[in-house]
Amino acid sequence: MTDLPEGIEHHRYLIIGAGPAGLQLSYYLQQAGSDYLTLERAAEPGEFFRRFPRHRRLISLNKVHTTSTDPEIRLRWDWNSLLHTPAELPFSDYSREYFPSADDMVRYLGDFARHHGLAVRYDTAVELVAKTDDGFLVRAGGRELHADCVVVAAGWGRPNVPDVRGIEHAIGYEDMSTDPADYAGQRVLILGKGNSAFETASAILGHAAMVHLASPRPLRLAWNTKHPGDVRGHHGAVLDSYQFKTLHSGLDCVIDEIRPVGDRYEVSLTYTHADGETAVMEYETVLRCTGFAMDTSVFAENCRPGLVPSGRLPATRPDWQSVNVDGLYFAGTLAQDRDFKKASSAFIDGFRYNLRTLTALLRERYEGAPLAYEKVEADAETLTEAVLDRVNWSSALWTQFEFLCDVLVVDAGAGVVRHYHDLPEDHAVARFGGESHYYTFSLRWGRDAYSDVFAIERHPQPDRAAESAFIHPVVRRYRGGEVVEELHLLEDLLAEWRRQDRHVQPLRDFFTVDLGR
Repeated sequence: MTDLPEGIEHHRYLIIGAGPAGLQLSYYLQQAGSDYLTLERAAEPGEFFRRFPRHRRLISLNKVHTTSTDPEIRLRWDWNSLLHTPAELPFSDYSREYFPSADDMVRYLGDFARHHGLAVRYDTAVELVAKTDDGFLVRAGGRELHADCVVVAAGWGRPNVPDVRGIEHAIGYEDMSTDPADYAGQRVLILGKGNSAFETASAILGHAAMVHLASPRPLRLAWNTKHPGDVRGHHGAVLDSYQFKTLHSGLDCVIDEIRPVGDRYEVSLTYTHADGETAVMEYETVLRCTGFAMDTSVFAENCRPGLVPSGRLPATRPDWQSVNVDGLYFAGTLAQDRDFKKASSAFIDGFRYNLRTLTALLRERYEGAPLAYEKVEADAETLTEAVLDRVNWSSALWTQFEFLCDVLVVDAGAGVVRHYHDLPEDHAVARFGGESHYYTFSLRWGRDAYSDVFAIERHPQPDRAAESAFIHPVVRRYRGGEVVEELHLLEDLLAEWRRQDRHVQPLRDFFTVDLGR
């Protein structure tokens, strides 16, 4: 770092945002003794949850009672707690509800920050982030700060407004009334078919005369996609109303125009699955529930991050770094493009593990702290035990299925294997692509193996494990960047992969043959 002008404060890491992601990353860096500062524009943590969701009910599960007493395994069904040791602040102390209130999350985040004495500077809005030769210049709260690295954990910054003629006549999710009586007897069009749209429809279903939810693509049900951000089962009353012909409907269509006509709106639309059929529908209210997007207004031109094609999220490398700005990282909800609509990187239960890994990667780069690994013997029995111990215990691999993996790098000459935990698989392949013999193992769903999730034909034979529909372990052997072998282990109802015939022996045989080559 070059000498800074007098009055400019320096930190190795600047974190923007004190929501759950900013607090989790702050905790990890503080535990590591790293030099960091977190900037938050509001007076308290968790500002987003003070407003959203509008009807105050979270979709993140809070399963208080489980069959396990192991704290690590219990985290699989605790979608709200931040990670800390000892776990003195479980979210279950703040709510016993299966779908808790957003107000409970606000209380929890405030207590978490205070309990750990995190270095958060409140009432400090970031006004500018600019790149310098040796890091970043950040203007915030009327002061200038310098950092080697900036991590943006600010969450959603603005509504996502679709490009529709007359969209200004739609009331945004962020501004709409949440009193169902205000929609009594009305015909209501809701733009969007995500959880905010269904949350809104569920609230007004018994009051509005007609509710239509509209988007170009069909709705995605979470029980089909296995993604918690898709439409959840507790909104089933809306789907029932549609299928039982109660005037409420889901429309797959493009909205061409919204026109005010007297005390109502005429909406021109084109159906997407009806040979180009068009229609003009009348509504008293149009609500925009089309999600949120990242706010890029604080970035200087030399620091403006590249975005994914939709323009809603930053595009990131396998280490959560911006694809075009060196040293600019993203955390939390904003860092979901690489497993978009797959794992849970958009939610606390997923990104809390991502941030643990990100901390290790940041410290490796900026502090020279080697990435941790364990050494185990390069024999089939030891590797089998290591794999099964991890998949049966790790909540990170469970929650971040098909994204985070463990890596086994074989050093055949020394007879040892380096065992790395919880790396994104694309990062692992990029990192170890020069190695001739390494494995990844993770948990995966059997996607597209069935048409009806409630009528699955199962084949509980070890040699047909690749057809498993439920979550199950998968081991991949890599040579360089190429997958050369893949082994699936049979699914299990209780997710306990310990059976000698179904799990232990097939995995041991796999390693015995593969290590012998």
